[in-house]
Amino acid sequence: MPTPYDIPPQIFINRLAQYIKNNVDQVTSPAWTPYVKTGSYAIQQPQNADWWFIRCASLLRKTYLKGPIGIERLRAQYSGRKDRGNRPEHVRKGGGGNIRKLFHQLEAAGLVEKMKGRGRVLTNDGRRLLDTIATEVKTELEKKTPELAKY
Repeated sequence: MPTPYDIPPQIFINRLAQYIKNNVDQVTSPAWTPYVKTGSYAIQQPQNADWWFIRCASLLRKTYLKGPIGIERLRAQYSGRKDRGNRPEHVRKGGGGNIRKLFHQLEAAGLVEKMKGRGRVLTNDGRRLLDTIATEVKTELEKKTPELAKY
């Protein structure tokens, strides 16, 4: 059975984001998402209107791959380089508020749960959802490219 390890991340995240947007009612985009930046390093807000659901899918995938993971580690994962004009660039962490609010919504949906002192981990329902999406994507990729069937 294919897992998110076996699927190209971009294809998997886009498919999972569409599924979350259409089927998971607890995950909704707040009213402030068109105006907020994703970190202090960003110059503008994201251009994609569905960035909330894409970030949600990315968080689910990272939680699946990296086990119990906390907000500070995810802030480092979503970091970027701050342009400081003539001075050298420096790395800045990503915004923690949007990650935290997404985790609250995912906990309400029953896909993620807290482990005391260790961070967040996927529930059985969350793991099942990611595995089924990975299986669907793998079968579609095999139809386009039959050589992938041996993997």
